[in-house]
Amino acid sequence: MPLQFNTVKLFAGSGTQELADKISASYGKPLGEKTLSKFSDGEIQPFYNESVRGSDVFIIQSTNQPTDNLFELLLMIDAAKRASAHYITAVVPYFGFARQDRKDKPRVAIGAKMIANLITAAGAHRIMTMDLHAAQIQGFFDILIDHLMGVPILADYFEAKNLSDLVIVSPDHGGVTRARKLADRLKAPIAIIDKRRPRPNVV
Repeated sequence: MPLQFNTVKLFAGSGTQELADKISASYGKPLGEKTLSKFSDGEIQPFYNESVRGSDVFIIQSTNQPTDNLFELLLMIDAAKRASAHYITAVVPYFGFARQDRKDKPRVAIGAKMIANLITAAGAHRIMTMDLHAAQIQGFFDILIDHLMGVPILADYFEAKNLSDLVIVSPDHGGVTRARKLADRLKAPIAIIDKRRPRPNVV
């Protein structure tokens, strides 16, 4: 039987299984099979149970905590590359480490850029993500990026509620652009909270 090239294959990371199931059902294609092994020291090793040679592979995995989710994504990308996948797209609904998108004080890492470098170095050709903490993170990638926005879905949800005296509030300056887009769709005023953090997770 000849090889089928450029076929689409969807794979779920263990941290985003429920969403991957919904994407699979919507797309009308079952998820590919994989095995995730774990060594005694906690090291993980993903393995594809089917050929991905010549296929367009979509790996669905967020990079939020625990950090194993990030390493699982990177290893799945690398495994697909070494298995001769034609094109690899990392579908990252939640892009972790995105709050570290600049040097806001001395001697700190720019974590978002580092994660972008890791995903690129692992072998992804494209990344799909949603509602990045800051739009400029798109510029951290040297591969193609699709930055999807949740505003249209949220707008439809609130429109259906027929709320009166609606005000869209941004919890900080970083969320102003998203809040303004939602307010424009709902024809509502906007408010902005001046949030200050003396240290992480303290407001």
